[in-house]
Amino acid sequence: MTRLGGTWQNWSRTESVRPQRIELPASTAAVQRAVNAAAARGMPVKAIGAGHSFTGIAVAVGVLLDLTDLTGLVSVDRDRGRVTLRAGTRLHQVPKLLAPYGLAMQNLGDIDRQSIAGAISTGTHGTGARFGGLATQVTGATLVTADGQLLTVDENENSELLGAVALGLGALGILVEVTLQCVPAFLLHAVERPDPLDAVLDSLDALVAASDHFEFYWFPHTDRAMTKTHTRLPESAVRDRLPPLRKWVDDVALGGVAHQVACSIARTVPATAPAINRLSSKVWSDREFTDASSRVFATERLVRFREMEFALAAENVRPAFDAVRTLIEDRAWRIAFPVEVRFAAADDLWMSTAHGRASGYIAVHRYWRDDHTEYFDAVEQIMVGFDGRPHWGKLHSMDAASLRGRYPRFDEFAALRDRLDPNRMFRNPYLERVLG
Repeated sequence: MTRLGGTWQNWSRTESVRPQRIELPASTAAVQRAVNAAAARGMPVKAIGAGHSFTGIAVAVGVLLDLTDLTGLVSVDRDRGRVTLRAGTRLHQVPKLLAPYGLAMQNLGDIDRQSIAGAISTGTHGTGARFGGLATQVTGATLVTADGQLLTVDENENSELLGAVALGLGALGILVEVTLQCVPAFLLHAVERPDPLDAVLDSLDALVAASDHFEFYWFPHTDRAMTKTHTRLPESAVRDRLPPLRKWVDDVALGGVAHQVACSIARTVPATAPAINRLSSKVWSDREFTDASSRVFATERLVRFREMEFALAAENVRPAFDAVRTLIEDRAWRIAFPVEVRFAAADDLWMSTAHGRASGYIAVHRYWRDDHTEYFDAVEQIMVGFDGRPHWGKLHSMDAASLRGRYPRFDEFAALRDRLDPNRMFRNPYLERVLG
């Protein structure tokens, strides 16, 4: 399906564009035709998933390929626990597709609205010191390159490229199929509670090491941390789901409606932010339950926001967090959205934020109607000082010159891009900034 360009905007409303053409390919062949047609017209082409990146990584100034119709399960290797999905498949659709085979994704982030291609291409991750980001689950991929041909990358073909293609920033081609290494379906036992912030920080290494999945949120202007500890259990374990009413109150009434009202009030009267945060830290995150992994990992986000996140060597998380805390106090800012801290294992993907080092992530947020610029810029300077690497799908101002030294294989990735896309068919302003 093809239509003339309308205005596209991402979820956070940080990016919008009016592409010259919008196409909705429903097959690999349709993607190939679209790429060939764009090349004949001299137009750049970009694929989009759910538009959940805060950066302009998916902005299409020429031809926009909406992968909404390129979804579903392609094949399952039961013996090896591997599944191949079409690139536009949304993460929240995956559990139902895997359920008949008794499989699950090894780890997930806390939002599941993204497409599988978008999630791996931007470095989406969850938390857990023994688990890598979503792209580390990729064992194979098929993409359409700039000449309209298919490039298969797996253990049998072009295996040396998997570390680049699994997290390719949309710069190497259009992903059409992705193969994931799954695990037997499992449950998560969740304990989510408020704890004294200083106690959490003082025992952070131990908490991370002792947990399958650990993270915490901190509402500025409070002395409490909202901790989340998730323990993996076999699928045969007893489920203890949240009662439907409790789940609705927590996720919709408090996490959605009440938080929306609180953000609106804090925006109008910034001086109310500390009191609102103190109240939030008392009424949020005090629950315990056991459910299917995908139902525990992901939470529904009903309040629109903007986010910046940096990956740090795990040992730098505490001092960097302390610096952010001091920054907010010294500037007397009134910040109504929490700071989030998560962890991930080191990996060998070329452009992964966790490449070569066990990593911790510090994310800051602002309500989407607030001006985030001053806050994010100041926090970015702190993160840069601790050798931070910005999440590719979240706001930051770094460019190729400042990023190159942070990625040992940056130049190899750039050379592969030159080989696969010499005429920059897949370019856009964001990629030009971060890759050169």
